[in-house]
Amino acid sequence: MVQLLGPQDRLLRMVEKAHPAVDVHVRGNEITLRGPADDVRAARALVDELLEMTRAGHALGPADVQSSARMLRDEGGPRPSEVMGEAILSSRGKTIRPKTVGQKEYVDAIDENTIVFGIGPAGTGKTYLAMAKAVQALQRREVDRIILTRPAVEAGERLGFLPGTLTDKIDPYLRPLYDALNEMMDPELVPKLMATGTIEVAPLAYMRGRTLNNSFVVLDEAQNTTPEQMKMFLTRLGFGTKMVVTGDITQVDLPQGASGLRLVTRVLDRIDDIHFTRLTSDDVVRHSLVGRIVDAYSEYDERRMAARHERDEASEFANRAERRTARHPSSQGPSGPRDRMPKRGRS
Repeated sequence: MVQLLGPQDRLLRMVEKAHPAVDVHVRGNEITLRGPADDVRAARALVDELLEMTRAGHALGPADVQSSARMLRDEGGPRPSEVMGEAILSSRGKTIRPKTVGQKEYVDAIDENTIVFGIGPAGTGKTYLAMAKAVQALQRREVDRIILTRPAVEAGERLGFLPGTLTDKIDPYLRPLYDALNEMMDPELVPKLMATGTIEVAPLAYMRGRTLNNSFVVLDEAQNTTPEQMKMFLTRLGFGTKMVVTGDITQVDLPQGASGLRLVTRVLDRIDDIHFTRLTSDDVVRHSLVGRIVDAYSEYDERRMAARHERDEASEFANRAERRTARHPSSQGPSGPRDRMPKRGRS
């Protein structure tokens, strides 16, 4: 019961927030719900799911309550305890598991396919879950090594102004991958595995010309790959290898905006053993504001695209009118040799 209440009854307050018409009261080990019958029924279903997860050893947080309430509102969908019940990895007292329906589908797709694309906004766990699956595969000896890579693209900054050698300049771009590794594994073990080549963190450019066998390969920030780089990366696939490609197509930092991730969704969408998982703001597991920020930017982009479409249609209409005028000029003035012939008169 203490785990369900949370510090200062924070989790129960989240239940009340999810069901504003219901009053939640706790006395000892007894929880009382008061309110309209339908609302009480929905709130009880949420509390029952949370209790089942705490009994299974799940350390609940406010985001878990929000995700569970959202799942239960979708009738016919999976239960929260089913989605969050399967742990991917446990390390240093922390358990990594999917927390939304979209994340569960993403994790299942990684298990079932050779190449998986995780496409979605920030905070949806695309890279974090992919790396957890990579560490899990290494621990189970399903692969011999983990390769983590991302393009070193200047997002408004210049690499040349950074101090140090080329490696020193590139390391900041790879730092998020190092941080995630240190969370999932013993920090003292990570340098040893990197020294032996069991774990490799490298810029995408270092993948050219290689064949990657018996590996779990994660390409992060794939929206910043060019179409040529994406083709190069995917063709590195060797025997016994699994690839996960993650990115957010709304945050392209390439100068020309020609994203390889955007193109590959059209080129490879119907090939067997390749799966595209599209995560949304409903799958954001960071601060609740992140989901609202993502939605606000999506609405802005939709309005901008609609306005651009209207301008393009107006321009095309004007161009068609000009072409029709050019094909059918006005009949005023001389129109042919006959008009230039002298009139016949009486002699």
